[in-house]
Amino acid sequence: MKPLTVEEEKEVQGGEAITLSAIMGLLAIGLIAVVCYKLFFSGNEGKVTLPGGFTFQWGD
Repeated sequence: MKPLTVEEEKEVQGGEAITLSAIMGLLAIGLIAVVCYKLFFSGNEGKVTLPGGFTFQWGD
């Protein structure tokens, strides 16, 4: 590794972290929307299985 010059430092651009955070936030909102949709339109009983093995079941 070598230190960057002032000109090289000026050319460095960021923004990847904010983009990744925004995408993960939208995916989380989508996942919650699907769970809420299943909850409200399932009637008296239903079941939701999330990635990672989490399972929610209501009704009988």
